[in-house]
Amino acid sequence: MAAQLDLLVPIGDLIELPHQGDRKSRQIYLAPPSFVEKAPGHYLLLGVRPNGAPLVNESLSAGIQHEGHTRSLELDAQLAPARLRAAGLHEIPLDHWLKRPRAAQAAAVVTVMRQRLDGAGESGEVGGLKIIDPAASVLYYRGRWRPLESSDSGDFVARRPQAYGADLWCFVRVEHGIPRALVDLPVDDLAAAGCDEAWRTQAAIDALMGAPQVMHIQPAPGTPSSRRLDLFSPVPGWAQRYLELVGIPVSQARGALVSYRVPMSAIGQVAAFFTDMLWMHVSEEGGVA
Repeated sequence: MAAQLDLLVPIGDLIELPHQGDRKSRQIYLAPPSFVEKAPGHYLLLGVRPNGAPLVNESLSAGIQHEGHTRSLELDAQLAPARLRAAGLHEIPLDHWLKRPRAAQAAAVVTVMRQRLDGAGESGEVGGLKIIDPAASVLYYRGRWRPLESSDSGDFVARRPQAYGADLWCFVRVEHGIPRALVDLPVDDLAAAGCDEAWRTQAAIDALMGAPQVMHIQPAPGTPSSRRLDLFSPVPGWAQRYLELVGIPVSQARGALVSYRVPMSAIGQVAAFFTDMLWMHVSEEGGVA
């Protein structure tokens, strides 16, 4: 269930928002029925109707294509917006749906986060804190999480438990295994998910340490005109939405966290996007150079 939520929230089928203005408490809501134009005549359908009601009427539902957790529809480009609006769907402009931040150097992203720690007060004792180990392999995300050790000193992406709800995302300064300063995430956009800022910050830390996160590009079995992209670390919601725009989610490859099938014509722009925005190392045909 948690894995499905991790897919449905970033794409926009569900919405995660602070609960009644409390940034430490978040709830998930059904997103309203909507659509995004991926390309002329190609539309991504989003949202959920209450009580399991169909998203669109019968005249449109027959043409819906289900790929993984996504739903798309091909219609006449000139008639589609009016037909989808008549079916009760709201159009989301592409730029608004992507919500991607500005490109920045990895060092700049980490510097901003460390400045926030500089301005934070003493954190006091933080029970149950777990950090992403920057020295652990970027090819096994789950294996990077561990409790603090007495030898730990530095600034880490972390999670800490709370009385109710999921663990909170945070950025923490540690000295000899003791937390000294802490900021809860998100900071820049309180409506965003804390993991988005956390995962981008970790990607920047990995890049600065000389071990950037990795994207493998492989042949896609049975589809010579496409390639399969394998990711081994989770990416922020805006990066996942970009992948939904240009590709189709497929069963994850062995060892990968997520995999997508992408047309060969889009490989160059996808590689550039993840290199610029998350400082990834992109390898062709498997193997990390």
